[in-house]
Amino acid sequence: MRHPKVLTASLAATLGLGLAAALGAAPVAVAAPAGPATTTSGYAAYAGSTEDAKATKAFHEAVMKSVAKKRAANPGAAAVTVVYNAANAPTFRSQIARSTQIWNSSVVNVRLVEGGNADFTYYEGNDSRGSYASTDGHGNGYIFLDYRQNQQYNSTRVTAHETGHVLGLPDRYSGPCSELMSGGGPGTSCQNAQPNAQERARVDQLWQNGLASAAKTF
Repeated sequence: MRHPKVLTASLAATLGLGLAAALGAAPVAVAAPAGPATTTSGYAAYAGSTEDAKATKAFHEAVMKSVAKKRAANPGAAAVTVVYNAANAPTFRSQIARSTQIWNSSVVNVRLVEGGNADFTYYEGNDSRGSYASTDGHGNGYIFLDYRQNQQYNSTRVTAHETGHVLGLPDRYSGPCSELMSGGGPGTSCQNAQPNAQERARVDQLWQNGLASAAKTF
C-alpha cells in the first residue's frame, strides 16, 4: 500500500486501509481471486496526515452530491438513501451485504440499498495498493476490494471500513481494533467489523441534513 498523493487538480481522492491514490478509469474486475497471500503490508506504520483528511472530505462530498437531489426531492424523509451496485464484485457479495446490514443497523440518517442508478459501485481484483474508496470528483464513486488484502484481514471489516469512507469517516490507523476506521492499524488479528459509538454518531451527524450540513460540520 502506498502513501497518499495530493490530487488537487481534479479533486480525485482515494482512501483505503492504507491511503492510496487512483485516477482515471474505474478498475477492471478480475474473475477469480489470487492465490494465498505470502506477505503482509505494514499498514500500522502509517499514522494519517493532513492530505488524508482532505481526501476523505473530498470523497465523501462527491458521494453526497450524487444523492443531494434525492434529499431535495423528499426533504421529509427520515434518512438519505445511498444506492450501491455490487454486480462487479461477486466474490464479495456476502461481505458487502453484511457490511450494508452493519451500517444500516448502526445509523438512522442514511441508508444503504442496492439498486440501479447507483451512487457508488463495488469492484474486485488485484491491486498493490490494497482495498480503497475513490472518486473522480464528480460524484462517480467506487470501492475497490483487493483479493490479497481480504485474505490477510477480516474481509467484512475491510468492506465495512471502506464503506465507512462513503459515509464520511476518515482513516484513523492509530486507533484500537474496536474502532472500525483504524483499518489495518491493529493488525491482521483484528476481527471487529462494527463501528463504535463515536463513529456511528459522526455518520448520523454528517447526514442529518444532507450535503449542506455535512459540508459545514466535517
